[in-house]
Amino acid sequence: MTKVILIDDEPLARSMVKEYLSAYADIAIVDECNDGFEGVKAIAQHKPDLIFLDIQMPKINGFEMLELVENPPTVIFTTAFDEYAIQAFEQHALDYLLKPFSKERFDKAIQKWRSLQGGAPQDTTELLENTSLPEERLRIVVKKGNNIVILPIHTVHYLEAYDDYVKIHTKEGFYLKKKTMGHFEKVLDPKQFVRIHRSYLMNLQELTRIEAAEKDSHLALLRSGTRIPLSQSGYAKLKEVLGI
Repeated sequence: MTKVILIDDEPLARSMVKEYLSAYADIAIVDECNDGFEGVKAIAQHKPDLIFLDIQMPKINGFEMLELVENPPTVIFTTAFDEYAIQAFEQHALDYLLKPFSKERFDKAIQKWRSLQGGAPQDTTELLENTSLPEERLRIVVKKGNNIVILPIHTVHYLEAYDDYVKIHTKEGFYLKKKTMGHFEKVLDPKQFVRIHRSYLMNLQELTRIEAAEKDSHLALLRSGTRIPLSQSGYAKLKEVLGI
């Protein structure tokens, strides 16, 4: 029996999926979730084979939710998203249902999913790396142990490359996020966060001064007392942003 979870804040949308799935005797809905927080818990508990996931939800969006799930199951996105996102789904060979969707379109998604079973597992990594929503300029969603933490962007002092992760430094300490520095450089407001070094993105609000160091190098001194190295290009970029 195939285990399915529905994650959508719209009861009507979940009801439609339930109605369409009732035609499939070998598929069982093991849980329904109103938001991404519930979705993370339900996936960990039930370990479903397939989830139907809305993108635009309160609290955290569907992309942010997927980033918090270790080894996420196969996803069929249900969305009222714009053309840009649809192109992203198609580019990465992930299926989606554009709301409102018909029974015929739903059945095609199920058949596509069936045809791919037993093949290479679905990989959402590239989609999540290259697709973002406007709210991601305002916050970063991370997981700390069993807790989900929403970091308002103004609380972030700086970001640091750390192997396959990014360290997000705040007053309370640091959090890890499986993203690239390039992703954050693209998503965050360039007037607020500046790439001062290959390994560092700095919140300009935290900068107190620029210090000269040895061999014509420079350091950024933050309000916390942390010193961050500036590359030559980062130093030039910082001077340009500051108008000095």
